[in-house]
Amino acid sequence: MDVDTLRLARFDRVLALPTGECVRLRPIRPDDAPRLTELYDRLSQDTRYQRFFTVMRRLPPDWAHFLANVDYDRRLALVLEDLAAPTTTLIGVARYEPTDAGVPEIALVVEDRWQRRGLGTLLLAELFRAAADNGITQLRAWVLADNRRMLHLLATRADILERSVEQGVVELRLALRTARPSPANTTP
Repeated sequence: MDVDTLRLARFDRVLALPTGECVRLRPIRPDDAPRLTELYDRLSQDTRYQRFFTVMRRLPPDWAHFLANVDYDRRLALVLEDLAAPTTTLIGVARYEPTDAGVPEIALVVEDRWQRRGLGTLLLAELFRAAADNGITQLRAWVLADNRRMLHLLATRADILERSVEQGVVELRLALRTARPSPANTTP
């Protein structure tokens, strides 16, 4: 195994949630493009809008391809899989992408029926660990002002260095904190 494979292997594991359900955390793969489209199809209109700031009938195939193909360094995405599903089913995605300003942007989405189970917190913590591993100390987030859960999550997991609001969108510049234990237990 090469160094990158070993580095990414730490993000590939099964986690037991407090509810007893098990999910798999892993880095995204190029073959996840159709699963990203399927995840988008299962999201409510509100969740679609909060993630993409628009509601599209379908996630365009070129977007799904772009989002599933990352370099695991400048662009990284982690996914959660539902292990109880009969086929590989994505239930959450967290990512960071480079921006023109030089500070990567983060984005996060969890399928509606899986929300309020700590998965957003889990994904964000793992994304922050991956960013720190890649030498990233600051991130940016654009969040709709009425998305109070995401704003609260970011405020509790990172230090807010800058905050501005324009046309109902909150722009945050975040400094990563030292990693904290994840809310789910890793299973053997």
